[in-house]
Amino acid sequence: MSAHATIPTVLGPFTTLVDDDGAVLASGWTDDVEGLLALVHADVRPTDPARRTELGEVTRAVTAFHEGDPAPAAVVPVRQISGPATTAVREQLRRVPAGHPTTYGELAAAAGHPRGHRLAARACGHNAATLFVPCHRVLRRDGGLGGYRWGLEIKDRLLAMEASWGT
Repeated sequence: MSAHATIPTVLGPFTTLVDDDGAVLASGWTDDVEGLLALVHADVRPTDPARRTELGEVTRAVTAFHEGDPAPAAVVPVRQISGPATTAVREQLRRVPAGHPTTYGELAAAAGHPRGHRLAARACGHNAATLFVPCHRVLRRDGGLGGYRWGLEIKDRLLAMEASWGT
C-alpha cells in the first residue's frame, strides 16, 4: 500500500511518499503531502496514500542522511517516470558523491549528453525524489547554486553539511 511519513530533521519536516513496493515517489523538506503528490507522474501517483509514522528503510535512510551518512539514501529504490535522457541524468546524479558537487554540464556529460546542461537542469528541476536523487549536489558552471525546489537556503545548508562530513 502506498504511504507517506513526515519526520523532523535539522532542516525542517521531511516527508517521503512511497509506492506499494516501497520505492520513493516524492520527497522533500515539507509536511505538505498534497504538494508532493502533485509532483508524481500521473501514471504512478497514488490516490490515497496511508499516513504512517515511519517507512522502515526509507525513514532510516532519511535519518542517517541528516546524521551525516548519505550512503543509505543512495540505494533506496526510486520510481520516477521520464524519458531516457532524463532517466540517464538522474541515474548519474545518484552516483555524485556527497561533499563533491558537480555542474549541470559535467552531470550531463557523465550521463552521455555532453551538450545537455539544460537537460540536466530540467532533470533536477523536475526531480520529485530529492535527497534520494540528490539534485542539491549540482551547481552552475560559475559555482553558483542555481535553483532548488526547497529553496536556496536549504541547498546551501545541504552542501555545507555534506562538505563537513569529509566523504
